[in-house]
Amino acid sequence: MNFKFAFCPIILLLSASLSFAQNVNVVIHGAASIAKTDDNFVCVTLDWWPAEKCDYNQCPWGKAGILNLDLRYGALLNAIKAFNPLRIKVGGSLQDNMVYKVGEVSSCPNFMKREDGLFGFSQGCLSMERWDQLNRFFNHTGVKLTFGLNALFGRNESQTEKGLWIGDWQPQNTRDFMQYTISKGYKVDSYEFGNQLSGSGMGAKVDAKQYGKDVIVLKNLVKELYAHPETEPKVLGPGGFYEEKWFNTFLEVSGQGVVDGLTHHIYNLGPGDDPNMMNKVLDPSYLSQVSQTYKGVSDVVNKFRPQLGAWVSESGGALKGGSKDVSRTFADGFWYLDQMGMASTYDQKVFCRQALIGGNYGLLNATTFVPNPDYYGALLWHRLMGSTVLAVTKESDPNLRVYAHCAKKKPGVSLIFINLSKDRSFNITLSNAKPGDAGKPNYEFVGKQNREEYHLRALTGDIKDDIVCLNDVPMVQTDSEDIPAMDPKLVDASTPISIAAQSIAYVTIRDFEAPACV
Repeated sequence: MNFKFAFCPIILLLSASLSFAQNVNVVIHGAASIAKTDDNFVCVTLDWWPAEKCDYNQCPWGKAGILNLDLRYGALLNAIKAFNPLRIKVGGSLQDNMVYKVGEVSSCPNFMKREDGLFGFSQGCLSMERWDQLNRFFNHTGVKLTFGLNALFGRNESQTEKGLWIGDWQPQNTRDFMQYTISKGYKVDSYEFGNQLSGSGMGAKVDAKQYGKDVIVLKNLVKELYAHPETEPKVLGPGGFYEEKWFNTFLEVSGQGVVDGLTHHIYNLGPGDDPNMMNKVLDPSYLSQVSQTYKGVSDVVNKFRPQLGAWVSESGGALKGGSKDVSRTFADGFWYLDQMGMASTYDQKVFCRQALIGGNYGLLNATTFVPNPDYYGALLWHRLMGSTVLAVTKESDPNLRVYAHCAKKKPGVSLIFINLSKDRSFNITLSNAKPGDAGKPNYEFVGKQNREEYHLRALTGDIKDDIVCLNDVPMVQTDSEDIPAMDPKLVDASTPISIAAQSIAYVTIRDFEAPACV
């Protein structure tokens, strides 16, 4: 073992002993759920960016793009298999600048840097040989797949309005691609129509009415080609940044039963080169600002009732590859896990992290495939947090963020505690809200079974570390490139839950009686 790993417990215990402890009571409202997520709420993306994709004087993608990624690495395979299953969305900006080499398409060019090209690149191509390789990979690792389609095919850029693409979407290349996919028996859970073309767009945009008409064409195509409703992929869209008027118009035009899932993107940390990035991920008021977006999307969903609700189909925190100083460190978990908690309370069904690998925001290192700290936070969420979301209330320092769900494996509840404070720890007791009468005192919860606790902390106590400790054990892959064991610490139920300064903890309580979780 590397020498520095041995110091994780000692340094963190010293750090905890020097911080000021505050007593907090957290009330869990377990009588009824406030929201429901998909069983596979945790999702990641694979992007098309080639090695030449550069931002902020750095080129962090390497060979992590879909067309270049070496699919044989054991570390990559094991990282995906650990989720059993992992939802993956294949897509990104270049999906709208791509053709599929099938049917009438004979040439298959690579993406090349081009200043006047869409998103700074020439048109690229997915060969069916590469699609075969990808599907063998997905099948081997048990992936639940969403595939992002080119929504600009057949359109032209307007001569009068920069960035606006006009004309009808041409579905022939997509038809040929789907027919090939069906003939091979490849499983696609859902198709997403376009990437960041809504509202003002990112590099390109399409009018909402036109987009609504075109997604009807896509829906009809899917229904035509997939003969059996039980195997018919869902249709998602628009896969862009939320703008209220655009989203409403899009769904009004497309009508009921066309868009199965309303998808949107979140990059609430702004540009990846912002020197204030670390302060943003530690600022509770800043982190909470994005709740207005979640509420807006939730309101649209409540109005139009798409079957699968709302999805965050891409979120990397910081734009253009993420932040080289924050995104791959323990500190990024304060943003990432808080976003998943917040999104779930607003009934967002799926949360897709940009990206599994690539850029600075990948859950895996782009060259070594070694998991970054956020990988372990995501895996614990997937294993512990069930789909039923519970309300929690507390009176305390806003630096303590708390979210509660029914436990994924019954019985009980699972909570995540996020402590943003640098110098304050929290000793937490729990209460069970008395249903039906807000005026009555809550029941203080006194457990009889040991709690299952998972405490995540930075290796040396410095949140800029890129290695995380779980219950004082450094998380490093085994010699066989497997994900290490992630066992809970069993804690006497009569003691408070202790959350150290600048740490994150998942806690499962098996004997907490929440009627919503029965």
